[in-house]
Amino acid sequence: MEDDAREAAIKRLKAKRDFWTHVVTYLIVNAVLVGIWALSGAGYFWPIWAIGGWGVGLAFHAWSTFGEKPITEERIQREMRKQQGAD
Repeated sequence: MEDDAREAAIKRLKAKRDFWTHVVTYLIVNAVLVGIWALSGAGYFWPIWAIGGWGVGLAFHAWSTFGEKPITEERIQREMRKQQGAD
């Protein structure tokens, strides 16, 4: 049981690390794209396509990392108590 909890914690920490690596990469690459845009005459703001598209992907990555919570026995019991209290 302890090993399972440890493995789950390691998996969660890796997911968080991977997400923050993704954020830093997103910021650096998009800053470079905006810099190229600015140095090339600053006409049509074409970096918005990369910023927006990649941003959507980043939002999904954030949701999968921080938004989804596994259904645990504790959460099931808490939900059952809420339902019983509402009746």
